[in-house]
Amino acid sequence: MASEFKKKLFWRAVVAEFLAMTLFVFISIGSALGFNYPVKNNQTAGASQDNVKVSLAFGLSIATLAQSVGHISGAHLNPAVTLGLLLSCQISILRAIMYIIAQCVGAIVATAILSGVTSSLPDNSLGRNELAPGVNSGQGTGGREPMPWGRRGRGGGLRKGVPGEEIFWVGPFIGGALAVLIYDFILAPRSSDLTDRVKVWTSGQVEEYDLDGDDINSRVEMKPK
Repeated sequence: MASEFKKKLFWRAVVAEFLAMTLFVFISIGSALGFNYPVKNNQTAGASQDNVKVSLAFGLSIATLAQSVGHISGAHLNPAVTLGLLLSCQISILRAIMYIIAQCVGAIVATAILSGVTSSLPDNSLGRNELAPGVNSGQGTGGREPMPWGRRGRGGGLRKGVPGEEIFWVGPFIGGALAVLIYDFILAPRSSDLTDRVKVWTSGQVEEYDLDGDDINSRVEMKPK
């Protein structure tokens, strides 16, 4: 774990997660606020929700960022995804901790910026998630489990102190953990020994961090016979 801590590529990946998360939250929540409070003639008009455009903004932003930083950090962009990969023994404990910190700080920074530039909007909730009328905490948690992308909007919830905010933390984490355990041990069990897999938690994956050997950026040329 100490050797991983000293590698430049490790810190580059952590910074990539921070920047990508900041951009994702800023773009996605900003798009939702823009459609909720359109500006006409330099004045804020009434609320006008356009779910299709907001959904496209979310999807395109996460897809673009995944392509941009995927080769650097894996583009987790979500603590629930990071937890799942940790339980699957694909990343080290140190990397998981630093990723989650970077993601949370990135979300808070983006929310703070949005809070500053949209402070004049009426009833500005910063795009936070809320339970629908008639849905209790248990139902809300169960509904979030299959969807481990609940990181978006959490900064706004922390700012407002939303009752029941823990649902949008607990649900995605449980969903991410269950998905990994079901896949690794039921749907596609691995042949490798569990002890060897757990070693990744302390040393990371060899092919990912052992850069003393061949150049990982070297090209492979295919020549005809």
